Amino acid sequence: MNQITQTGTTTEEAISAALAKLETTRDQVTINVLTEGKKGFLGFGSKLAEVQVTLNEAPPVVQEAETVSVETVETPTEETIEPLQEKVVLKNVESTLDEAVAETKAYITLIAKEMKIDDLTIHTEQNGKYVTLRLESKKAAVLIGKRGQTLNALQQLSQLVANKYANQFLMIQLDVENYRERRQESLEQLAERMADKAIRTGKKVEFEPMPSYERKVIHNALSRRLDIETVSIGTDPNRYLVIEPLK
Repeated sequence: MNQITQTGTTTEEAISAALAKLETTRDQVTINVLTEGKKGFLGFGSKLAEVQVTLNEAPPVVQEAETVSVETVETPTEETIEPLQEKVVLKNVESTLDEAVAETKAYITLIAKEMKIDDLTIHTEQNGKYVTLRLESKKAAVLIGKRGQTLNALQQLSQLVANKYANQFLMIQLDVENYRERRQESLEQLAERMADKAIRTGKKVEFEPMPSYERKVIHNALSRRLDIETVSIGTDPNRYLVIEPLK
């Protein structure tokens, strides 16, 4: 996939969603705003923003060079001074990733202080492009919010910050007191109950809007069932999942 057309409630939201799907960063794409978003008044006249994001052709790989001086004679003259030689060294990818993670943690800490949370500690787990930041605080419930809404918003913002500094795409996940694991178990149980309800009533069952990774949990939980079908409907952030019984 080299090009994607994406909608969102705002232009920035549409761009962010497109970058996530293409698994790239803003400096590696060309962005064409097709339609500016419009909020409307009291819900009327609102209009989604639409953007077209295209991956730029990959430039030739140029290794960054570090100048390394060579030994010269003890009493150099114009004739004996040799031009400085350059030793080609690969860019330190690890340090760049460390910088991106550090900037992200600093951003989360700043937001936490604005939320009157002064005891925040952040532990990092990294596996390739996947980075999990585990947050600890006595005010864990404040960080999570109702049904994880605050945590999800922090995660989305952290994703943007990380990929502003990283030289490769990073997937950021925020977790507090194993909320993600507990939420997944809860969603899987809910999925089974709702699927059984769809079969029992013979009618479609709709979920409330939820983030894409939560919809994916439900899709996966029900993927082996042959008596129902799951479908996602709408556009983010109001995209929701429907379970349809199969006759």
